Amino acid sequence: MAIEAVPLALDHPARGPGVLRRLLGNISGAAGLLLIVLFLIVALMGAAGLTPFPSDRQFPVDRLKPPDGQYLMGTDLFGRDVASRVMSGAANSLRVGLVSVALSGFIGTALGVIAGFVGGWVDNAIMRVMDVLFAFPALLLALVVVTVLGPGLNNATLAIAVVYTPIFARVARGPVLSVKEMEFVLAARCLGQRPPVVLLTHVLPNTLAPLIVQVSLALSWALLTEAALSFLGLGTQPPAASWGVMLSESRGIAERAPWLMIYPGIAIMLGVLGFNLLGDGLRDVLDPRMRR
Repeated sequence: MAIEAVPLALDHPARGPGVLRRLLGNISGAAGLLLIVLFLIVALMGAAGLTPFPSDRQFPVDRLKPPDGQYLMGTDLFGRDVASRVMSGAANSLRVGLVSVALSGFIGTALGVIAGFVGGWVDNAIMRVMDVLFAFPALLLALVVVTVLGPGLNNATLAIAVVYTPIFARVARGPVLSVKEMEFVLAARCLGQRPPVVLLTHVLPNTLAPLIVQVSLALSWALLTEAALSFLGLGTQPPAASWGVMLSESRGIAERAPWLMIYPGIAIMLGVLGFNLLGDGLRDVLDPRMRR
């Protein structure tokens, strides 16, 4: 999942509308952006309760009813509307993804920038700790953290944040090592600017491109990891809606009611695909070498 950092100081890329225009002109970026906009709309509707039925309301007389005009995605074993639960599950996945990536992005970026800018024993100490975390497969490390803290949505969010912190640290450190040796940074130091000022005003702004791409990719993996933890019973706890929980509940009756597995599976696939495509598009747009 490593991303090659590309400093932007020498390229002066267009900002704002220019970046959006190039993103919309990129096939991967435009497709990913469209999927994410649809995902956000569904998630916000689920969070606001704008679902066809309350996601936890049971209609026992309509148990395992296939998709029709009343229940667009059918009902589950307890007579709950699958479409409503998919929408509420999107809201939970969005919450976990945003919070976990925000935590890991902030902490990991801060550690990586400090390690790369200061260097020496500080760099070695920080990156050796990151290497220890990297030694564990992502899902296994998340399972360890959730097992220690206990199952639940908040603990799953924290576990995902722990998993992706070293990734952000590595992605941030690489461009800092390059940018801090450039002429404009050396000139700022020669003019007497304090190291924190140099770091915040000259180094950090020129390392944002790979971090922006990494945020998109991390969100896709956060959705997938949350679904995996919930599938194993360590993330979102029933009766709360979660795509992973819905897949877990459908295992024993998948042949009888395949829609219980199909719709949450498609939701996971489209969510992950959207963020991955957006990440590819952002890489093409923000990397100056890809525009030559």
